[in-house]
Amino acid sequence: MIWEVFRQEKAGQYHTHCGNVHAPDREMAKLFAEIQHGRRKPTNSLWVVPQPEVAEVDTEDAHFGGTTDKSYRWATAYDVQPPAEEVEESTNEQAEAERQRGES
Repeated sequence: MIWEVFRQEKAGQYHTHCGNVHAPDREMAKLFAEIQHGRRKPTNSLWVVPQPEVAEVDTEDAHFGGTTDKSYRWATAYDVQPPAEEVEESTNEQAEAERQRGES
């Protein structure tokens, strides 16, 4: 049986797919995953899932509601001349948040 392996490098981060292992049962799959995928890089945790249990939902199968554009949350999305003090603070907060996420 094929088992898909997802790895988390540091606590709080997302698990990402790092490969698969062939094993007859769950315990062997966990052991093989630890040996093959947990020792190569810093690893906080591993998820081991039977391949048939992994499913995909994409935009053709479902309608994901809402929008990913959240610019309305920041005062910088509005054109105010001259900028109010709150707008300048919001701009600084947005720039700091992007810097912390590594976007700029």
